[in-house]
Amino acid sequence: MTTASDAAAPAGGWTTGIVREISRPTGSLVMIRLEVADRVAHLPGQHYVVRLRAPDGYTAQRSYSIASDPDDPLLELMIECLPRGEVSGFLHDVADVGDELELRGPIGGWFVWDGQVPSICVAGGSGVVPFISMMRFARRTGATPLLTVVASAQTRAKLPYVDELEEYGAFIALTRENQPQPDGTERVAAHIYPDELAELAVGTERAYVCGSVGFVSFVGRILGEAGVRSDTVRVEQFGPSA
Repeated sequence: MTTASDAAAPAGGWTTGIVREISRPTGSLVMIRLEVADRVAHLPGQHYVVRLRAPDGYTAQRSYSIASDPDDPLLELMIECLPRGEVSGFLHDVADVGDELELRGPIGGWFVWDGQVPSICVAGGSGVVPFISMMRFARRTGATPLLTVVASAQTRAKLPYVDELEEYGAFIALTRENQPQPDGTERVAAHIYPDELAELAVGTERAYVCGSVGFVSFVGRILGEAGVRSDTVRVEQFGPSA
């Protein structure tokens, strides 16, 4: 299925980016903000390829979702350091302010949101990153009523951008921590319940799902049980590279 916004999604070639800001909010995450040469404006939901080059010419590259709003002067990436990850490991352990990285992007026209379609976003852990870009875009353009965000993680501390998600009003499901509710009760630690997702999906016309292979499969099933048509669901999944 292709829409007008898909066809119009911008695409950029290889360029370079200078690391202007870097932080490591948890032991496994690194946030990098880059000044990109000849930058092409992106749509929320797109991604970049980061390529590393060794002195002997060996290269390794991986794709990472964009977290920044298109109006942000810097490109923001939030990267999870995966076990034995060549690129994520370097970015987490070695990269520093002033480093120059090879980049290609923005890339992708399937997983984008242009602020026009009522949508629900369901993320597992670091899969929330592209939805942060969508949230920031929605807040700036006044489109927040059209974007519902659901995020799941083991604990609050392990969820990237948790403060920003809470400020936006995202529904958060923790699987290893009980959560106090406004009515004084607690949500028992668990994955997203089908009835919770069904209520949140009412009135939406598109669903975006991003997370691990197992998470994507689980959410796809309960979205179907909630009555969301499969042809309206767009998926991105991630995991270690072979």
